[in-house]
Amino acid sequence: MPTIFSRIISGELPGRIVWSDDRVAAFLTIAPLTPGHTLVVPRAEVDEWTDLEPELVAHLMTVSHTVGAALKRAFDAPRIGLIVAGFEVPHAHVHVFPAHDMADFDFARANADVSAEELDANHQRILAAVGRDT
Repeated sequence: MPTIFSRIISGELPGRIVWSDDRVAAFLTIAPLTPGHTLVVPRAEVDEWTDLEPELVAHLMTVSHTVGAALKRAFDAPRIGLIVAGFEVPHAHVHVFPAHDMADFDFARANADVSAEELDANHQRILAAVGRDT
């Protein structure tokens, strides 16, 4: 059974994709730590990031770096947070988000009530900052 992330990547479920290539996709989370919080996800359905092939981990980090730089530009953040947690969904992924202080790293503060309009606006900001078609 495909994970929720695979279903988003395939288009079966809606998602605000900001990056897509043959190995990785990146999309906004619906419960962001901060506006612009993006998940970078390998297409391969592997639960733990340490079980990914090293080349795929390298590509995942390269895309995370590119997305992080775009988030920094789009949201004028002093730092970009990066977390590999892996408890919520059994599909390896990297959380990349604008960070203003250490409190922004607290998943207990994630906002599950973000409007579709705000997510859409953040999606457009990130697409413009990434500067490429998904």
